[in-house]
Amino acid sequence: MADAKKILVLPGDGIGPEVMRESLRMIEWLDRRGFARFELEEDLVGGAAIDARGVPITAQTIARAKEADAVLFGAVGGPKWDRLGFALRPEIAILSLRRELGLFANLRPARVLDPLVEASTLKPEIVRGLDLMIVRESTGGIYFGEPRGIETLADGQRRGVNTEVYTTAEIERVARVAFELARARSGRLTSVEKANVMESGLLWRETVSALAPQYPEVTLHHMYADNCAMQLVRDPRQFDVIVTTNLFGDLLSDLASQLTGSLGMLPSATLGASAADGRRAALYEPIHGSAPDIAGRGIANPLAEMLSLAMMLRLSLGLPEAAVLIERAAERVLASGLRTADIMQPGKAKVGTQVMADAILREIDKVAA
Repeated sequence: MADAKKILVLPGDGIGPEVMRESLRMIEWLDRRGFARFELEEDLVGGAAIDARGVPITAQTIARAKEADAVLFGAVGGPKWDRLGFALRPEIAILSLRRELGLFANLRPARVLDPLVEASTLKPEIVRGLDLMIVRESTGGIYFGEPRGIETLADGQRRGVNTEVYTTAEIERVARVAFELARARSGRLTSVEKANVMESGLLWRETVSALAPQYPEVTLHHMYADNCAMQLVRDPRQFDVIVTTNLFGDLLSDLASQLTGSLGMLPSATLGASAADGRRAALYEPIHGSAPDIAGRGIANPLAEMLSLAMMLRLSLGLPEAAVLIERAAERVLASGLRTADIMQPGKAKVGTQVMADAILREIDKVAA
């Protein structure tokens, strides 16, 4: 029998453990049905790790992540830890994993499922059929650049400094991921920066443009980030694949999430470089955050975590048929009228986290039959 798929499970804080619990039930189902054998190892990150170990993530946890075939992540953060200082923010856990595992390409799909067209805040005719992918550079830019920090000036004023820095190599490697995705989709790629006012943006534009001749099947467009934000609201279906910097990708992907109806619907994958043996480090997580205001109430939407699992099955574990099962089951359950609070619509049936997961597992059984 094939070797077990090694997954490091990091539930984190807030609603992270709640939505993760339902995805682990799916993994158990796949194991039981013979899709693959799974070897799961669970560890602490974020606020949970601070409470137990004094730091957002330990070196041992990072080592486990490096040994795994993939990392399935929940969410971190919450007001409980806000006063601990910058170095002890729970979010340091995810930044450390990106840096230490070299996870430079964050893939954030924004797809409007037919049953949720009316859940979007935009008109149905604007979002119906939307299926775009944002590729966000995730180990460089202003979140990692030096110098950074808060300093006190001679006159007593304090000054905060963050630096936007990119090298040609950093831009090229994430742009190649985007070009390859665009080539496999509709052949349209939009590169987003602020080349008109930022030297790092000008380098980004020049570097991406220089790669374009290597991908003749892909039509490349350039767009300023502020215009892209406006165009996502005005006519989102003009886009297929968007590649952009760490900061702009953070903002634009959250904006795009609202086109779909809820942050609670959107998964993500963050990928490293492919090794000589074909393996690549990868982390999968919902983009909704820890939502501490609803944690422990059993009302969180589990779909983003489940769809992150589907991305993991497809991109890291070589199980595309299992990914399709989850995705189809989720869409059928939504079509049946079940809704968690974040995607609730008039005339639909409001359910909690576990009931939604129960329905999806039942639907998977039907789809797989």
